[in-house]
Amino acid sequence: MQSLKIKVLAYYRQQVQDKEDAFRDMIDALTEGAANDAKGSAGDKHETALSMMHLEQEKLNHKLKEILEQKSVLDKIEADTVSSKIILGSLVKANSMYLFLSTALPKIVVEGTTVFALSPQSPLGSKLLGSERGNEVEVNNTKYIIEEFC
Repeated sequence: MQSLKIKVLAYYRQQVQDKEDAFRDMIDALTEGAANDAKGSAGDKHETALSMMHLEQEKLNHKLKEILEQKSVLDKIEADTVSSKIILGSLVKANSMYLFLSTALPKIVVEGTTVFALSPQSPLGSKLLGSERGNEVEVNNTKYIIEEFC
């Protein structure tokens, strides 16, 4: 299970890095477009276009900030850390599902295993934190039995 955890962490880190790169490219393209547009135009249409570009740039910057926060959480996780209780970065098997306690990210499939990443602040994540093998936690009338974790 430890090798799966290492691959899951690497996959999520790569996924977040790819998103960061894409958003930085979009922001750079908008910044360049606004600079070029500012040189050649004047008038109401120009002002509206420039205003829309700035709004789009603000949205992209907000998304980038979220991605950088996710990256920061993932960077704190050491794949080889072993703990007697579930902590940030634990890969947990509960009810035959794999849960990666990190930050809320899309589900992935690694080596044919579906993994759900969840935040420690989520209802299930907060209940899992500090739990041990064999413990049972309940969220929304669903009981989760912790089979194993690393």
